[in-house]
Amino acid sequence: MGDALKDRSPLRIGVVGAGQISGAYLRTLPALPHLSVTAVADLDETRAAAVAATVPGARVTTPEKLYAAEDVDLVLNLTVPAAHAEVAHAAIAAGKHVYGEKPLAATTEEARAVLEAADAAGVRVGCAPDTVLGTGVQSARAVLDADEIGTPVAATAFMVVPGHESWHPAPEFYYRPGGGPLFDMGPYYLTTLVTLLGPVRAVVGMASTARRVRTIGSGPRAGTEFPVEVATHVTGVLEHESGALSTLVMSFDVWAGVLPRIEVYGTGGSLSVPDPNGFDGPVRVFRAGAGHWEDVPVRGGYAGADRGYGIADLARALATGTPHRTNGQLAYHVLEIMESLLTAAEQGRAVTVDSDCGRPAAVPVDARPETE
Repeated sequence: MGDALKDRSPLRIGVVGAGQISGAYLRTLPALPHLSVTAVADLDETRAAAVAATVPGARVTTPEKLYAAEDVDLVLNLTVPAAHAEVAHAAIAAGKHVYGEKPLAATTEEARAVLEAADAAGVRVGCAPDTVLGTGVQSARAVLDADEIGTPVAATAFMVVPGHESWHPAPEFYYRPGGGPLFDMGPYYLTTLVTLLGPVRAVVGMASTARRVRTIGSGPRAGTEFPVEVATHVTGVLEHESGALSTLVMSFDVWAGVLPRIEVYGTGGSLSVPDPNGFDGPVRVFRAGAGHWEDVPVRGGYAGADRGYGIADLARALATGTPHRTNGQLAYHVLEIMESLLTAAEQGRAVTVDSDCGRPAAVPVDARPETE
């Protein structure tokens, strides 16, 4: 395996979508071994040119030419959620691997078609968030895997903010189908819960929309009103296949709160998990009989990780013929959980989650995607 990693060629990446999130990826990808950003495309050519100028050697092109380019092995899909499936299909049809921002698609029906097309074409699909590969979530997982808080029986996951319109200059897409707090931030929390506790088999939930109109608070369009088309407060309970129950609250309707991000409660103690929207952070454990919380040293995960490490992990997996961790099946399962929560809220009943992604492999301590 070591020789395969050492001798492999760079994975050449073409970026489709030069919006705000592209900067986070392009600060990371050029510095990672065995990755090379070769092209950037966007419907706005001026915006694509500005982004490509930050990456030495990257050229500006159109999406259609990028899909067909011989120097692109993987398409990094950073478009808005409504376009995720369309871009993925175009890349797959051209024989490219795809790694996309979350969610995998706007609906499970679209996402299923993407995965089926990728299987037929023999290419891989990866999807954000890759924050679960960092030292925060992976160190927490190491505590659970070592049985240090006994059998997990429950967990909590809270994300409460007033909404993105106060800081984002064009926030409308956050309030359209495929957006809202659940689809925007839920993937970070749900991917973490699945990484820690395994897949989910059923959900119950409720949802509300407190305001039907929101106002842009910053930028050149400040003061512009726009309609809200999605639930802005979602709460639910997830039943994991293990029997553990996770309570979830995702909201764009809360001005402030002091709730923990994620906690896991076991028969022998409790575990505090850092913000899943980051790659590191403090992990703390309370063991029965100890009477106090203890800090957990780094025990797993890619140290110093940032946006794009999921692509590096996919490149590692291609070189070694092994599964990649932030894979399409995991992203599909998370998407189905989110859809099922909204269905449960609408219909007032428990909803079964049919997909099963398994539990991705742990990232060992001191691992690097170029040498693991």
